[in-house]
Amino acid sequence: MSLANKYLQPLGWVATITAFFMYVSYIPQIIDNLHGIKTNPTQPLAATINCLLWVCYGLLKEKKDWPLSIANAPGVFFGLLAFITAI
Repeated sequence: MSLANKYLQPLGWVATITAFFMYVSYIPQIIDNLHGIKTNPTQPLAATINCLLWVCYGLLKEKKDWPLSIANAPGVFFGLLAFITAI
């Protein structure tokens, strides 16, 4: 295993974990939206579309890119939920 590969896989999983937390951070925005403190829906919609594209890309590759797909899957769910509650 090359030195680059030795560090690339752990880096991918660390990035997966941080992306998960980034998308879970939509929860307070969703709660605010549900309590009548509406936020702008543009950013969550853009995140939803972007994450959906990355999930599809990761899963449709010949050799599945699991860290990429797993990292972006919560963004599809939480981004869409933040968008829907903001409108």
